[in-house]
Amino acid sequence: MSILHLSFYSAFTLSSLGLAFHRTHLISALLCLESMMLSMYVSLTMWPIQTQTSTATLMPILMLSFSACEAGTGLALLVASTRTHGSDHLHNFNLLKC
Repeated sequence: MSILHLSFYSAFTLSSLGLAFHRTHLISALLCLESMMLSMYVSLTMWPIQTQTSTATLMPILMLSFSACEAGTGLALLVASTRTHGSDHLHNFNLLKC
């Protein structure tokens, strides 16, 4: 395993651990999700270069567009929840109460 693969795997693992263990604020959960998407984007971008193929060049662009949509939706939810609940603490949200 090269240093490049190890860095991408460790970045994805640290982001998922951050999402699992530090869920106090919605913005920290969104940042962990964005970090996971960024590590997946960079690894998908580097994959055709290392295998010397040009067939999978569309995948990173599609993933980047989905990541931008996810970030916009997450920020909209952050603004809406801050307006209704007064803060972005995740323990204030109750999914059963609409």
